[in-house]
Amino acid sequence: MDLFVIGAAALLVSGLTLFSGFGLGTVLMPVFALFFPVPVAIAATAVVHLANNLFKIALVGRQADWGVVLRFGIPAAAAAMVGASTLFLFADLPVLTTYELGGRKHAITALKVVIGALIIAFAGLELIPRLAKLAFPPRYLFIGGLLSGFFGGLSGNQGAFRSAFLIKAGLDKEAFVGTGVVSTVIVDTVRLIVYGVSFYTSSFVALEASVAASVVVAVASAFVGAYAGARLLEKVTLRFVQLIVAVAMVAFGIALGGGII
Repeated sequence: MDLFVIGAAALLVSGLTLFSGFGLGTVLMPVFALFFPVPVAIAATAVVHLANNLFKIALVGRQADWGVVLRFGIPAAAAAMVGASTLFLFADLPVLTTYELGGRKHAITALKVVIGALIIAFAGLELIPRLAKLAFPPRYLFIGGLLSGFFGGLSGNQGAFRSAFLIKAGLDKEAFVGTGVVSTVIVDTVRLIVYGVSFYTSSFVALEASVAASVVVAVASAFVGAYAGARLLEKVTLRFVQLIVAVAMVAFGIALGGGII
């Protein structure tokens, strides 16, 4: 049942990303978090995200502006290592408090509060038009790389910062897409290395087999969803779909931070 739900969600989410404005990783991570600890959910989503972007890099990677990639991607890679390490620092903190609801015991942890708050914050970036249109001059590419990389490593939410800092970098449409994909692959690769090292030095390694099966199903389903979505409608942002997804993410963030999930 877990595999079925994850596969169905990955297929649906991958198609929705073409119309909602949200990235695959941003929406898929909460689905994994329903079945696995938050650090495992973030790492599993990173694998799916990387696989999806490796496919994209084969299509548009040659259009990347490598000067911008170096100015943005190198600091992003360094910050991704810090963000990914911070994720496991939060995971090691003791439970803040517990409570009972519906006959079940729920725990509020620092990690769940932080990740829940980030989910709500990044949903707000897409939900509020003025915030969604944020853009920064090219001189801030280094800072943008740091922010995108850190939050990419910590929670997987890197797309909003990446777009805000690359949109004004003087790139044409093809170079903008290619540069964004290459930068994403750099961050995903670095953070997965940190996740892998952390997993093999923690109790999460026992979950490896079940996570691997879920990731394989999610990757295949995401490819199918993207393929189908691209043929159902042109790549546009539908405000109604965006609102529904944003509200659902805010609800999940609240539930996660409150220990319900």
